[in-house]
Amino acid sequence: MNILVSGSLAYDRIMDFPGRFADHILPDKIHILNVCFMINGLKENFGGTAGNIAYTLSLLGETPNVIATAGRDFEHYRQWLRQCDIPSHNVTIIEEELTAGAYITTDMSDNQITAFNPGAMKHPTRFDFEFVDPARDIAIVAPGNLEDMFEFIKVYKQRGIPYIFDPGQSLPQWNKARLTEMITGAKIFISNDYELQLTIETTFASLEEIARMAEAVITTKGEFGSTIIRDNNGELDKTDIPPVGVKTVCDPTGAGDAYRGGLIKGLLMPGGNLEHAAMMGSAAASFSVETYGTQNFRFTREEFNERFESNFRKVAY
Repeated sequence: MNILVSGSLAYDRIMDFPGRFADHILPDKIHILNVCFMINGLKENFGGTAGNIAYTLSLLGETPNVIATAGRDFEHYRQWLRQCDIPSHNVTIIEEELTAGAYITTDMSDNQITAFNPGAMKHPTRFDFEFVDPARDIAIVAPGNLEDMFEFIKVYKQRGIPYIFDPGQSLPQWNKARLTEMITGAKIFISNDYELQLTIETTFASLEEIARMAEAVITTKGEFGSTIIRDNNGELDKTDIPPVGVKTVCDPTGAGDAYRGGLIKGLLMPGGNLEHAAMMGSAAASFSVETYGTQNFRFTREEFNERFESNFRKVAY
């Protein structure tokens, strides 16, 4: 099965400030703010929705195709993808831009100041769909270039390719008509509980109506697991998927993308049981939260199956 993963590629540059922002920002001078925080180090991590989802899929033995844009500084990331056996030939390089980057400064109270440069993500990928085959392809449309997100879904519908729609942080950019159009016909509409509420407010649709637009609605709830919602002749069928126990919670960033990677792997298994796939998503997310950064966790097939079986009393794959 060919997995098409579209979304963003980004460098996450994390800086630690050995103090508290509140001690350096004067409330009565906020209108003329001019501060400099001396950090004690910088760590660069590979990130972006497409990169994170593809990374988890690679740990699960898949070879996903990343569809995204990157800038002239992409070579370091390309080498990482190659090391993970993830093809990058569908990554469009925008020479006049830098790869998207998040610059995150965290203080001793875990407050964060973040600046995000979309860079190359401002440009569409110009991906060629000529060889896309509905008989052997599955796609996920994750947050990235807005034009790509909308146009890719149109193509997937036209060609009958099953797709997962994951609007995530792009949600505030969509109006009622476009968001409704993208949800309608999706194999799965996936979001966290906050994003689901934002979707309801943007589309002016009830949860029941959204469940009729897509084949299934999956809502992730962090430490409380996830829920699968499907329309059954006008009634909502809800299935709660419990979270998977973790050794320690280090960093929840990227857990949602790991969940999506595990979910897709589960859908590729014989029968494509959605409940089992969501359980695989929970298991993948549990490894992610144990490690700082979105592509720094590791697991073998044996380790994944061991954790899955200890939580769900069955073999993952």
